[in-house]
Amino acid sequence: MTSVMQHYGLLWTDPDGAPQASAGRYDKRSAKRRRTELKAVGCTRVEIVPVRPGDVPEPVS
Repeated sequence: MTSVMQHYGLLWTDPDGAPQASAGRYDKRSAKRRRTELKAVGCTRVEIVPVRPGDVPEPVS
């Protein structure tokens, strides 16, 4: 039996209003920590999204 690790990316709007997306992939715990960090510096609409290997989330305008 093999275990498949799920990776996550983040989408957010920075304090200047520009949509952003993470270039890296995170495990669930790290994604939650990064979400907290982004919110602490004033980013809004911070979302954790699942990503497949080789994919990068696209910012939504």
